[in-house]
Formats: sequence, C-alpha cells, structure tokens
Amino acid sequence: PLFLLALLLGFASLLWLQLSCSGEGPSPGGQHRGVPRQPCPPPAPLQPPEEEPSWGPHRLALLVPFRERFEELLAFVPYMHRFLSKKRIRHHIFILNQVDHFRFNRASLINVGFLESGNDTDYIAMHDVDLLPLNEHLDYSFPEAGPFHVASPELHPLYHYKTYVGGILLLTKQHYELCNGMSNRFWGWGREDDEFYRRIKGAGLQVRRPSGITTGYETFQHLHDPAWRKRDQKRIAAQKQEQFKVDREGGLTNVRYRIESRTDLSVAGAPCTVLNILLDCDTNETPWCTFG
Repeated sequence: PLFLLALLLGFASLLWLQLSCSGEGPSPGGQHRGVPRQPCPPPAPLQPPEEEPSWGPHRLALLVPFRERFEELLAFVPYMHRFLSKKRIRHHIFILNQVDHFRFNRASLINVGFLESGNDTDYIAMHDVDLLPLNEHLDYSFPEAGPFHVASPELHPLYHYKTYVGGILLLTKQHYELCNGMSNRFWGWGREDDEFYRRIKGAGLQVRRPSGITTGYETFQHLHDPAWRKRDQKRIAAQKQEQFKVDREGGLTNVRYRIESRTDLSVAGAPCTVLNILLDCDTNETPWCTFG
C-alpha cells in the first residue's frame, strides 16, 4: 500500500507541474494571485561550442541584479540559457546578489557586474530577473551601432513612456564605459534607468529598439506580482528631490563594493555565476541607503 501511495503522489506531482506551468506563451488572463505563474521547464540547455564559427566572435555578459527572488531565478536561468543558445549567442549569466543590509541598488549592482564580468565578454545585457522574452525574433546580438533596448515601450507589458530604457538593455562595454556606467545614488526601487537615459544622450549615443515585432505587450512574460512581492518605493530625507537630478560624477569610477563570494553553479543544467556582493554607502552623501 505504501508503494502504491508513493506512485499516486508522484503522478499527482507531475500532473500538477504540467497544469501549473504556462509553456512559452503568456498565461491566459494574466497572472494568478500569489506566486507568479512560471514557464514550463525548457528542454536540456544547449551547450555553446567554443570553436564553432557560426556562433560569431562576440560574447554577452548577462547581468542580473538580484535579491531574494529565488523562485524567479529558478525560472530565469535555464530559460535564458536556452533562449540565447538557440540564437547562437555566446553568453555568460551573472547573478548579482546583494547581500549587505542596505536598500537594494540595481544600478550599483550592474556597475559591479560590469567590472567583474571579465575580458572574455565584450557586451552586456542589463536584464531584470522577472522579465522573460517570449518572441524568438528579439535581437540579443552585439549592439555595435549603439545601445539596443530590447524591452522597448511598445513591447514592455507595464512601462510605455518614450524615454524608458529599463527591463532589458544591451550595450557594448565601450559604450557603457563612455557613459561611466550608472549612478550609484539610487537606493530603493526606480528612477535609475531614467537617469541612465540622460547619460546615454549626454554621451552622444542613440538608443535603438526592435522593429517588426508584432506580439505587442505579449512579447514578454513579467513574473513579478505586486501582491506577492512589495517594491521598496519609500523616499527618505532628500531622496525625492535628488532622484530627478543627473549624477555628473558618480558611476563606474566610484562604486564601492566587496565580493563576498563567487560561485559557479548550474540551474537545471544551465550554467551561471553567482556573485555575492556587499555594497558600501556613504550615509553623508546618500542617507537614504538605509531603511532607518
């Protein structure tokens, strides 16, 4: 009887997994309450050959700012590895895990990821962990002509203003350095992308976006559910006024951090590197970096 019970439980678990995942398309009627609906596990990831000329000479560093989103990470890493491998894009996924006690700083984490990504990658993708590309025609190739905004306002399920450059943005490493990276003054959620847009324009670069994509707002699956995970939108002290200013000095040149650990691991067969990052904050400069 115990053996039969185990068989029944195993069958029920497999059936639940099949019914609860959503394949490569968006879930009907949007997200469910509670945990965001996840894509079905992809087939075994392709392994990019090192000496295959059809994969091209460039290598992408996929920079993923991260904190306490484990269930999204389990979906993201194998999905993106499979997606990029099918497009024959050499890549390395870096999970930029903030482990200090300051408020989340997406921009500083991307600066750290850029500095720690090594010389074997020549362009980056600033990529949210909760945004999965569903359309295979989306371009993740080397953005030689300038920054390429994959998650454009015409396609992103939430943000539609014309200066938006968040979600997924590709840049060559040369162009990112030309902008001096992103500002380190943005603690908490939001506004760092808007400031970076002004940096891009100030560097004389032109943002390009996808064309010929017909899937509209169903081009991406957004895993974030505001009822399940609250965003840190609190504005402390002078932060409300400072968030609209351009930081003309800070960026790659003054990001302060320490790498606590660097771990290469595999998620459902997909390789990635997890950097546990301790950011530092000058509370005289940005007192809003703490929750107090």
